[in-house]
Amino acid sequence: MMKLKVGLLFGGKSPEHQVSLQSAKSVFEAIDKDKYEILLIGIDKEGKWNLYDNLDTCLLNNNNPNLIELKKSDKSIALVPGELSNQFLELPSGASLGKIDVIFPLVHGGLGEDGSMQGLLRFANIPFVGPGVLASAVSMDKDVAKRLLSDAGLRVAHSLTFTRKMKDTIAFKKVKKKLGTPMFIKPANHGSSVGVSKVESKEEFYQGINHAFCYDQKIIVEEAIVGREIECAVLGNDEPISSLPGEILTQNTFYSYDAKYIDEKGAQLTIPAVLEDIVIQEIKEKAIKAFKVLHCEGLARIDFFLTQNQKLIINEINTLPGFTKQSMYPKLWEVSGIQYKELINTLISLAIERHQISI
Repeated sequence: MMKLKVGLLFGGKSPEHQVSLQSAKSVFEAIDKDKYEILLIGIDKEGKWNLYDNLDTCLLNNNNPNLIELKKSDKSIALVPGELSNQFLELPSGASLGKIDVIFPLVHGGLGEDGSMQGLLRFANIPFVGPGVLASAVSMDKDVAKRLLSDAGLRVAHSLTFTRKMKDTIAFKKVKKKLGTPMFIKPANHGSSVGVSKVESKEEFYQGINHAFCYDQKIIVEEAIVGREIECAVLGNDEPISSLPGEILTQNTFYSYDAKYIDEKGAQLTIPAVLEDIVIQEIKEKAIKAFKVLHCEGLARIDFFLTQNQKLIINEINTLPGFTKQSMYPKLWEVSGIQYKELINTLISLAIERHQISI
């Protein structure tokens, strides 16, 4: 049987570059090499697409999440949109890499998870893992996602949205009156808790505003929800299924970037979460509803708060959740009966299925 050629696409210009490298490492090590021929395509921080032969030539310090780095390569890649058999050319030789059967994007954050990458691959007529352009764009924008989810009857945290042009008009006193303290300040279009601050005082507030605007032109200021942090994985296209939920018990003030990817003691994951059956069922149903409301396909992770009075509030949707060894998405499916290698196979199959329908 001929192997399918799968391009692992990772790295990128976003602050989540290192997370992406860790995800790519994990997927490459686990993917079935008897079934797939793998192309390693690493995007450096300047946006250049590079080709690598294996992990040793690709990653530096690949066992250290603090220091992991994309190595320089003497081979880069050019994409020929619309060409079916010679979509990718190796540079500087100009040699064709042949037809790519599917791309597995692992480019987290801006230009990878926000619809930009998906639009490029759609235009190039290449199947790819994960949600399409619309779902990726609206899910990445926390402000837009909240509006759509709320309109569909799903609970979201109260928040205020500000653009960079409004920066000088943002008043701590007015925001505090509406949202209370503590509150969270977030870039509207980033994941992995990049640029997020939990603030209580006036000084912290303006520091958090400035920090968030370093990452985006639009930010949201959100009320702090007192409750358990619950996450649920969704998998599928037209008929998605949801996993058992998991719970995050953080050692810090919130589930920060370091707690997710750097500090192994930064958070404790309880998988599956210890919950009553009726609550588990509600989480699974609302995760699928959110997935459908935002027109997701392939995969997504839905993050909730569960309050003391058992109300579920959606925190955010992640359309290309991390695939690192500490990542919740594959762990949730593992306890739900789908092992890591099988999960990768399923995602690739869903990508090809979706592409065939959309042609």
